[in-house]
Amino acid sequence: MQKDFKKWNLVKEKVNNKNISNLYFKEQEVWYCYFGCNVGFEQDGKGCNFLRPVLIFKKFNKNLFFGIPLTSKNKENNKFYFKINIDGTFQSLILSQMKVVDSKRLIDRKFFIPKEIFIEIKKVFMNIIS
Repeated sequence: MQKDFKKWNLVKEKVNNKNISNLYFKEQEVWYCYFGCNVGFEQDGKGCNFLRPVLIFKKFNKNLFFGIPLTSKNKENNKFYFKINIDGTFQSLILSQMKVVDSKRLIDRKFFIPKEIFIEIKKVFMNIIS
């Protein structure tokens, strides 16, 4: 599939110039995020705005956070995919695609990860990086 880098560059310019002074986000939240059109096997956003849900895993300050993208696909027996069930909807965190993200990329809060699930995600994450 051909990637549309030109279209992403137009969206990215708008995202970069947006004012986010009243944007509040916190850990455990899942937001829609302008994930972009990326190189090779890096996770892309979807649709005309290149959006993808992302878990706010660690908030560094009002401008930066460590995010983990989500997908509706599940890859059984893959340690980099962590399946979660939120209100009967199954999604997977793509732990191999975690990255630092600027809060300007956030567009809309989707849902909140319950504390017990978030603690389990942290354990899996620590196993992967150790």
